[in-house]
Amino acid sequence: MSKVVFENLTKVYSNGFKAVHGINLEIEDGEFLVVIGPSGCAKSTTLRMLAGLESITGGSISIGGKVVNGLPPKDRGIAMVFQNYALYPHMSVRENLGFGLKLAKVSKADIEKQVNEAAELLELTPLLDRLPRQLSGGQAQRVAVGRAIVKRPQVFLFDEPLSNLDAKLRASMRVRISDLHKTLKKTNRSATSVYVTHDQTEAMTMGDRICVMKDGHIMQVDTPANLYKYPKNLFVAGFIGAPEMNMVETRLDRTGEGKCHLALSSQMLGLPDEKLQKVLTNFTEDVVFGIRPEFIKLADDNSPRDELIKGTIVRMENMGAEFYVHFTVEDRELCTRIPADVVEAKLLDAIGKEHLFHFEMNNGHIFSKATEINISL
Repeated sequence: MSKVVFENLTKVYSNGFKAVHGINLEIEDGEFLVVIGPSGCAKSTTLRMLAGLESITGGSISIGGKVVNGLPPKDRGIAMVFQNYALYPHMSVRENLGFGLKLAKVSKADIEKQVNEAAELLELTPLLDRLPRQLSGGQAQRVAVGRAIVKRPQVFLFDEPLSNLDAKLRASMRVRISDLHKTLKKTNRSATSVYVTHDQTEAMTMGDRICVMKDGHIMQVDTPANLYKYPKNLFVAGFIGAPEMNMVETRLDRTGEGKCHLALSSQMLGLPDEKLQKVLTNFTEDVVFGIRPEFIKLADDNSPRDELIKGTIVRMENMGAEFYVHFTVEDRELCTRIPADVVEAKLLDAIGKEHLFHFEMNNGHIFSKATEINISL
């Protein structure tokens, strides 16, 4: 078992700065958890505390049911892959892969067996006799991952391992690491992984769950789909998704029939019954309305009348299969994603012209301006 548990984990530096604020988190045995957040949110600090490279101020960390607060890194059953590959330049790929095992006084036969297994998993066999300077960035990063595999750790730790690679290599390495995790699970080898990144594409495509951090606090831990569809607060809603969720500061107005409307400049949007009941339970007048670009459509004859907003198209970005269409509602700019064939059929020479847009309010979110909590969930 290689379950990881943080209990009230805290980090305070000698100058009094509190980097991590008593976080609690359980990472299940065999899970691939991605930790994401902006620069300075303490995601790498948290990972380094798990690795034993950073001291803990308060709380505890357990791995496989054993508290490891006082253990040095080598005794924690972890292996770490860093942003820089940290390969020994004078050693071959084979020697780099086996060096940790050699230090641990593993027999030559076992070292050779484990190195060959890791090399086969990562398609490194033809490269075993090369030096690091003879490798591409992607090959070097695969060697760094292989060095972690041969240790057969309880937990794999990844600290922004792909940030030095170009976009194409990052995409291929995402697939390799994900496939590797699945392969290890299928062969009943320990595969619990904690992966730190600032790249939401990596987070959304790789993680079983994602932990979103801000300023040393955990904002939400959930599956990629739930984070995208049901953000619990304003920060998660704005951080996850590209292009970003449209956000409008507005007010929630009660009507005489037990209904509510959202004011979008001088225009109004109605709330469907399911959203209405949740909002009335947590009613506050000053709110932020959020809706993702794909849930704003060009209006047609079937669009509900209380979900229509008139806007002026100001810019269109051609993304190939779709366009990002930017439009203003009085002084507020919003964005929608529209298929290229629809744009070509209905929006030729549309810049500067008014159009009706359908806001699918079932997929909208309403956040309290004061607390930033999603009151429509």
